[in-house]
Amino acid sequence: MATIKLPGVESWRDRHGRLRHYYRPTKAHKRLALPGEAGSAEFMAAYHAAIDAAKPAESKIRTAKPGTMAALAASYLASSDFADLKPSTRKVRRGMLGRFLEDHGTKSVATIERRHVVAILDRYADRPAAANNLRKMLKVLFTRAIDLGMRKDDPTHRIKGRKTGHWRSWTDEEIAAMEARWPVGTRQRLAFALHLFTGQRRSDVVKMTRADVVDGKIRVVQFKTGTKVVVPIHRDLKPILDASPLGRMYLVETLAGRPFSVAGYGNWLRDSHRAADLPEDCVTHGLRKAAGRLLAEAGASTKQIMAVLGLKSIELAELYTRDAEQEQLAEGGMSVWEGKAAR
Repeated sequence: MATIKLPGVESWRDRHGRLRHYYRPTKAHKRLALPGEAGSAEFMAAYHAAIDAAKPAESKIRTAKPGTMAALAASYLASSDFADLKPSTRKVRRGMLGRFLEDHGTKSVATIERRHVVAILDRYADRPAAANNLRKMLKVLFTRAIDLGMRKDDPTHRIKGRKTGHWRSWTDEEIAAMEARWPVGTRQRLAFALHLFTGQRRSDVVKMTRADVVDGKIRVVQFKTGTKVVVPIHRDLKPILDASPLGRMYLVETLAGRPFSVAGYGNWLRDSHRAADLPEDCVTHGLRKAAGRLLAEAGASTKQIMAVLGLKSIELAELYTRDAEQEQLAEGGMSVWEGKAAR
């Protein structure tokens, strides 16, 4: 019975040789220990309880008590606002709601106060980005509660977002180190060059196909925003494209000739960075920042930078280019200072 195979069950022997079993339907879930011998009554009872605990938010809140946060969440999940979101966004929000409702699903919507929201967010003090995402999710829920007459105010109002760090641009030295480690003709150099010379996100580069390369340009529909971008192929990217082993359909594929998943592609990229002895904060998104920086240093206008990166706001463009602009302005200021002192 110890060899029984059940969906989501992981089994291995510990250092004492004892066979242990855990339930984990996906990597997003925590492992739950399953007692007893696999297939035994005790084991199966725990297995079915674990399945129920891991059910998505929709299943848990289907019979929620009226007036509770779970009932409000059920209303939101059934709304057109939720249906209109991108599938990837819906998936993220479902997971976020499921985790939130485990602790707060039975609480009354009408009695939650600002101090309660602050206390909930304070539990994420070491994860400011997660706190910000949860704050946004709660604001969506409480706005809907007002629309439905479940309460008259929004307890998240004027609760400030937490400060988070921003991925930094790669330096010229780090770019050179990556190029030295991965010569032209390798898949790693191709992926690196596509990121650097198009300024696109990981989720966009991994989906670039041969058919997207037309008349010296690469056409992209950005996964995150749906923005359509046409990026001229940089003169330094063309010889890399010509010399690289392109995939049968996608520009970058696995060694087996299959498409990468976004997560798998990210892991592969991280391994290539480590092989070049780059620091851990030298991440792929930093190449998007580097593209913005290099465009700014070359004198590209804000609108030109926005067009290449597919940005929709000037504020975002300035976020990508502020380091380059600061350095250029400082150099200009120093030249003015030195010129005045020389007179």
